[in-house]
Amino acid sequence: MPIIHIISDLHLSQDRADLTALFAKYMQDIATKSKQLYVLGDLFEVWIGDDCLENDIDFEDSTFYQSVISQFKNYSDNIGELFFMHGNRDFLLGEKFEKATGGKILPEPFFFYHNDKQTAFMHGDSLCTDDKEYQEFRTMVRNPVWQKEFLSLPKEKRIEIASGLRKQSKDAQKDKTSEIMDVNQDSVIEFIKENNIVQLIHGHTHRQDIHYLKIADKKTTRHVLADWGNRGFYLELNSNEISENYFS
Repeated sequence: MPIIHIISDLHLSQDRADLTALFAKYMQDIATKSKQLYVLGDLFEVWIGDDCLENDIDFEDSTFYQSVISQFKNYSDNIGELFFMHGNRDFLLGEKFEKATGGKILPEPFFFYHNDKQTAFMHGDSLCTDDKEYQEFRTMVRNPVWQKEFLSLPKEKRIEIASGLRKQSKDAQKDKTSEIMDVNQDSVIEFIKENNIVQLIHGHTHRQDIHYLKIADKKTTRHVLADWGNRGFYLELNSNEISENYFS
């Protein structure tokens, strides 16, 4: 099988040059060893719509976004297949983004077989069912009607709303326990049972780990991806194993 790389929660933004440098290092020196690259959400800290890619003197971030997209396009043109999944920060990635990167946005969850094991990819936020407030927000912003109305607003207004939502989210997290913001174990078990999977791979929680579960006499594994900060992180799937890899 081809070597597969999986990343998530990069939270790239114009004002985080350190993350941009990590991303460039990964794409130039590490991703080139893979034949498939999956980005499981929160590639960007914020994405207000595919017109982020348009040259606009009033939107300074457009050059930054284009730089990131060009590195993905080089991967899809010259190295391997490229796949994306929506996260809670970049759920508005759309068809123009797909065309610009040469990648494909996957449905969530996404299922495939790895070494004859039924495997699922998710961003992971849908499993955090203890956080009722967040789940209500998620339902709202994933609604096609809400998205259509939001995307019809001027870019400046969307930036203002997105900034307000980020601040509101950070303020709310101060009053929430770490348990509430993590996945709900019962939700994980229910998902695994309903879909008869052996391996679950997701991001979102920023709590990199491997969890071993025995469900209905079947051994299952939940791999949690790390977010990017001082170091970058990727999971590698090959014909023998799944390995965790940090780099700086």
